[in-house]
Amino acid sequence: MTAAADGAPETLGRLVADAAAELASAGIESARLDARILAAHALGLAPETPFLRPEASVGAGGRDVLESLIRRRAAGEPVARILKRREFWSLEFEIGPAVLDPRPDSEILVEAVLDRLGDRTRPWRILDLGTGSGCLLLALLSELPAAQGLGLDASPEAVALARRNARRLGLDERVGFVVGDWASGLAGCRYDAVIANPPYIPSDAIAALAPDVAEHDPRLALDGGADGLDCYRAILPQAAGLLAPAGLMAMEFGAGQDGALRTMTEDAGLAVERIAADLAGRPRCLLATRADWIGPASGIDPETVGAG
Repeated sequence: MTAAADGAPETLGRLVADAAAELASAGIESARLDARILAAHALGLAPETPFLRPEASVGAGGRDVLESLIRRRAAGEPVARILKRREFWSLEFEIGPAVLDPRPDSEILVEAVLDRLGDRTRPWRILDLGTGSGCLLLALLSELPAAQGLGLDASPEAVALARRNARRLGLDERVGFVVGDWASGLAGCRYDAVIANPPYIPSDAIAALAPDVAEHDPRLALDGGADGLDCYRAILPQAAGLLAPAGLMAMEFGAGQDGALRTMTEDAGLAVERIAADLAGRPRCLLATRADWIGPASGIDPETVGAG
């Protein structure tokens, strides 16, 4: 970005146009939108101001404030990483270097769990393994006003961030976040729903991911081992002991992993209820319950278990 050389006043519209041109030249497809968002953030304006008031004057330092953000975006850093926030389930979450940037496909897990639980007024108990920003658990609690939750993560930085998100959303009195290695230390605790979006990218495939993922999401939250399934091997043997009668296990997984994960789930003493697809129609979320609780008392029809 270069300052106007024709003596014309610096306006918001001109600033955004120049920023968008620089992003477009760097190959950013959403150049105009990103320029508007970053300009509003840099100048402390409401997000819609660059669109509604392009004629607004910008102070002498406005271009300098925006320039560093545009350089970061042109280098491939996602807008959400620059802003340190992301909308998920219509809620705003703080994000940082220690956590994944939540993606819309993960909302499928929230939707599937809500559909399965049914009665939103009950005091459900929910456990979130590998909670990250807390987006999955907090999204569920926002829809279940009597529910309580516990989120575990191996990263102290992630746990601190999740706690801040809970406070900001007014949910901190119904949720706790602790540092933990999956479910170790929870023996004897029973939950109505256990949810997890563990690392599931095969180690050798990480470098080939889109740069906004490979270069900006923490490797600890991506790397699932040689076949991407290492974390499920750690979680599933503990799952049956964590579930209340007719409790739900819901796990997000990656492309092509549904067959292997179904087998692992059944080997762990769980019965697969269904596999939910994401926005692109790809298998994305596996829902299961304890095999010894299938039947009339659980409200689950044995004849439909495993149906996609």
